Amino acid sequence: MEVKNKIILALDVLSMDQARELLDEISDYLDTIKIGYPLVLAEGLEAVTQVKEEYQCKIITDFKVADIPATNQKIANVTFQAGADALIVHGFVGPDSVASCVESAEKQGKEVFLLTEMSHPGASQFLQPVSMDIAHMGVEMGIQNYVGPSTRLDRLEKIRSIIGKDSFLISPGVGTQGGDPKDTLKFADALIIGRSIYLAPDPVESLESIIDSIEF
Repeated sequence: MEVKNKIILALDVLSMDQARELLDEISDYLDTIKIGYPLVLAEGLEAVTQVKEEYQCKIITDFKVADIPATNQKIANVTFQAGADALIVHGFVGPDSVASCVESAEKQGKEVFLLTEMSHPGASQFLQPVSMDIAHMGVEMGIQNYVGPSTRLDRLEKIRSIIGKDSFLISPGVGTQGGDPKDTLKFADALIIGRSIYLAPDPVESLESIIDSIEF
């Protein structure tokens, strides 16, 4: 998946009005948007369809799917049918649950991102001890897309070493959570950034500043 300016917008706003107001300002800078539960629970899965159609962008749905295989597949099916190009899936539920999402994606020409480790402090208690095992599992399953934390660069580097240079790795935690954009891109292919952009007094200025900081 190619990502313009190496930035994926985390569109965690609570209404389509807010989403449109923001995207009308910054959509020229971006071609990939991550939509998670906040907007979908507020506006319905139609929000994915509307953003996709109105802004002609790639949509990664961040539902961190983590259920039994049959339920996972239903979630994946309806999400892809709504227009999502990719779906983020938790790996700790095991290969059968992940495979159900991969099967749905393959049938519809879509993609799955395997979540190895999250970026917040609490992830260190339960998820961090198994995150490398999740990365190894993904490689064994032939998965090409991964999510790893920018807030723990040592661990992001280890994830990259496991999945290999040809896999696509995206990283949340830049900005508000403390992750550094340029350092993160030493290991990741694209940054996931939300609050640093959509809560900024001037989202365009904030986004331009980030883009300037990561130009090599």
